[in-house]
Amino acid sequence: METNSFQGTNVKSSESDEKPSTSAPIAGNQVKHEKSEEDFAFDEPPFKKIKSTTSPEGKPVKNLGGNKVKEEFEMNWDIVQVLSERTNVEPWVCANLIRLFQEENTIPFIARYRKELINNLEADALREVQQTLEELRSVAKKTHTMIQKLKKEGKLSGCLFTALLNCRTFEELDHVSAPYKTGSKGTKAQRAKQLGLEPAALSLLQNPMELNLFSYIRPNVKGLANIQEVEAGVQHILADIFAKDKDTLDFIRKLCQQRYICIQSALAKVSSKNGNEKDIDKFQLYHEFSCNIKNIQHHQILAINRGENLKILTVKVNIPDGVKNEFCWWCVNERWRPKQFLKPELMRILRNSVEDAYKRLIYPLLCREFRSKLTSDAEKESVMMFGRNLRQLLLTSPVRGRTLMGVDPGYKHGCKLAIISPTSQILHTDIVYLHSGQGFREAEKIKRLLQQFNCSTVVIGNGTACRETEAYFADLIMKKYFAPLDVQEHLSTAVSPEASKEMPDLDPNLRSAVSIARRVQDPLAELVKIEPKHIGVGMYQHDVSQTLLKATLDSVVEECVSFVGVDINICSEILLRHIAGLNANRARNIIEWREKNGPFINREQLKEVKGLGPKTFQQCAGFIRFNQEYIKTFCREARAAGQTVQALLTKAGAQATSEKQGKKKSKPAPSSSQQPNPLDQTCIHPESYNIAMRFLSFIGGNPNDIGKSDMQQKVNAVIQKEGLEETAKRLNTTVHTLQLIIDGLTQPEGFDIRTDFDKPDFKRSIVCFEDLSVGTVLTGKVENATPFGVFVDIGVGKAGLIPVRNITEAKLSKVKKRRSLGLGPGERVEVKVLNVDIPRLRITLDLIRVL
Repeated sequence: METNSFQGTNVKSSESDEKPSTSAPIAGNQVKHEKSEEDFAFDEPPFKKIKSTTSPEGKPVKNLGGNKVKEEFEMNWDIVQVLSERTNVEPWVCANLIRLFQEENTIPFIARYRKELINNLEADALREVQQTLEELRSVAKKTHTMIQKLKKEGKLSGCLFTALLNCRTFEELDHVSAPYKTGSKGTKAQRAKQLGLEPAALSLLQNPMELNLFSYIRPNVKGLANIQEVEAGVQHILADIFAKDKDTLDFIRKLCQQRYICIQSALAKVSSKNGNEKDIDKFQLYHEFSCNIKNIQHHQILAINRGENLKILTVKVNIPDGVKNEFCWWCVNERWRPKQFLKPELMRILRNSVEDAYKRLIYPLLCREFRSKLTSDAEKESVMMFGRNLRQLLLTSPVRGRTLMGVDPGYKHGCKLAIISPTSQILHTDIVYLHSGQGFREAEKIKRLLQQFNCSTVVIGNGTACRETEAYFADLIMKKYFAPLDVQEHLSTAVSPEASKEMPDLDPNLRSAVSIARRVQDPLAELVKIEPKHIGVGMYQHDVSQTLLKATLDSVVEECVSFVGVDINICSEILLRHIAGLNANRARNIIEWREKNGPFINREQLKEVKGLGPKTFQQCAGFIRFNQEYIKTFCREARAAGQTVQALLTKAGAQATSEKQGKKKSKPAPSSSQQPNPLDQTCIHPESYNIAMRFLSFIGGNPNDIGKSDMQQKVNAVIQKEGLEETAKRLNTTVHTLQLIIDGLTQPEGFDIRTDFDKPDFKRSIVCFEDLSVGTVLTGKVENATPFGVFVDIGVGKAGLIPVRNITEAKLSKVKKRRSLGLGPGERVEVKVLNVDIPRLRITLDLIRVL
């Protein structure tokens, strides 16, 4: 096998002109913590002046607290600098993000309303910075806990204290602190120090002319009985000094970066005798595998780790002997060269000490660091890929204005049907038995229902008997059985347990059919009811950190729901709890307020809800929308009933105040505006309303014309004449804030960002697996995306794989390239069949174009 971007070389061949080390031991289990870093760092030079958060109008204000970010646990390295190095984000942006996260700002809020402070970073980049920051803080916290523990036990020396504060990763911390842990027998160096050999070791480096090792011999003491034992003790102390020296570790890490370091896997001897043959075959590619650690792919690392955990594979990092030889020469002749002439026997001890330090201490440390860094990077990429796929699925364009029939397939208990209106109301539910010899008779019943409700779209759930049900409907559609209706079918995902809470009065067997139909009508509203990791759009999800996976996926759901926005007066509690700044309790309080007081009139009323303080309001307000037509209708009805809007608001405020009475420090209910605010239907944040009104005055616009063509013309005329930057200066704001205001004023009412994304794929025909042949051109829908390729549903019951080498930039649409989304779940593609492996049910495809 040749080395390329996907596959390593066979162990029998090698690209390196150096022979792999034959004496190197196999690395132990890799530590699953976080990225290893190549260098230690002491006090760093001052970085750029840090910007601070913004004023209420969105204009940056200068930071008065200096250019240093204060952390709870101080280390010898600068957290801003290290964060910048690991994430490739400018130091001033990292400093701003640390402040923003400390002030409990959410990622959706930062990404939309603090663009000027983060250099316009996207949400994924913000998530990476946040996760890396948490990792660094975890290392710092664990380090200080270890320092306090060692100090209490009387084991903390000045050198150890400095070495601990230099640690940037868990691997480095474990390397430094391992000998001092409770219950440890101590290292060879510690036992030699207890025997009093430390002065001899230091003398060998600093004043070897006066060193006499024979004076340390004690015939009756184990470890000092003869000159060989004394030399061994001195060697162990020197090796320990070398292995913990910052400059020495820096040199060997830099040396490894310049050389060919490979990771190798082989079939374990135990598994080849006792293992399950089926499991062993899964790892056939890795039975004799070798690849440069700079070229190995993330999915290969996760596969190797899984094989190792199952005891099917043995894995080791191979560092060439040339690295060891150059390192030993440098140590003896440069870094640890004695200050005076060394006798031959002492020079022999020095050389042996360097070799012992490398083989016994430094090499295992390097292997752990390499394995940990590779695993950490692979886990993060896997989680990020899962997040990107989930975002693509959540932002699937909703199918509005259609009456849908949802079908939950089944054999013995029949297929459950539900017909829902364009507004998600349940019109009819039923059960049909399509796979028990009654298919023809039931077809008449289905036809009658479709014609009765003028329904031309059938949505089939992706579960038991789904392929048979899909083929059944496809056959009827091809025969134009439902004419004059032009019926289409679509495959949807399974039902969620939350449906039972929303439809308690409906037969449990029919809830699933309703949920399946609603998932096409509004994918986001239905998909948020499912635990994200159960949606099934990831790779190796059980092999990565579950904490990292859950945090990332929850953050992606929050990002999608917030950016799409919710109508506060009609949205469900489940959807509302995913808005930035809100949680289950706050969402429940909003729903209770709405049920008790009627619909919200404006954003200011949110402040009257229990649990929504100033910070929560700041985070969520921009993502909550108010349908102006609905509010105007409500206000007209209120006036017709003899009530004023002000009376309704006063009543609501009084109730909110009475609810808060009895508390020691109850805040008075805020006084809400008397009238609905047209800006509440936009993405403009309340903190920028003042600027928005000044901009409207500047262009001669009317708030009631928001989203209309007249508004678009006025905005365009002013911006073309004055320019965006000049207008921003005139209004004393930033370009980013002004652009957001322009977007909010010009986007049509009911604007949905999901319309830019892909619509579901509706099919009128289907093919069988046996009908496929090489060269067949088909259209399909992307099911899942991984680093090694994309799985596409082409309607044959088994997804085909487009290898990543077949996905070129030229084949992606210009829209995709501009959005940098690549291929993700839900996208429609045209593909050509390259290979059909019927025994293994494998289909290899080539991407022709994105539809």
